[in-house]
Amino acid sequence: MTRINWSDVEIEQIGNLLKAIAHPLRLSIVCLLGEGERSVGDISQAIGTSQPNISQHLSLLSNRQLLKSRKEGNRIYYRIGDERLTSIIGMLRGIYCP
Repeated sequence: MTRINWSDVEIEQIGNLLKAIAHPLRLSIVCLLGEGERSVGDISQAIGTSQPNISQHLSLLSNRQLLKSRKEGNRIYYRIGDERLTSIIGMLRGIYCP
């Protein structure tokens, strides 16, 4: 029998990442941001839901350090903050969106 060589901390980190992107709206946000940086308004318009709803999900993803943001005037722009997330999304696209 092969033993997994991951620590409990690594397993927890992976589980937290998967939980964060498991919600359909958050997965949509991450897929969109995989194409490049976007403002909250742009994300809301592209996904078709309200800015407050988008902001709530962006906050969760940011708190888990999956996204980074910058402020320009009165707009906040988000981008992928962890390149491992970009790799995961790319892999999922390759499997499910040929």
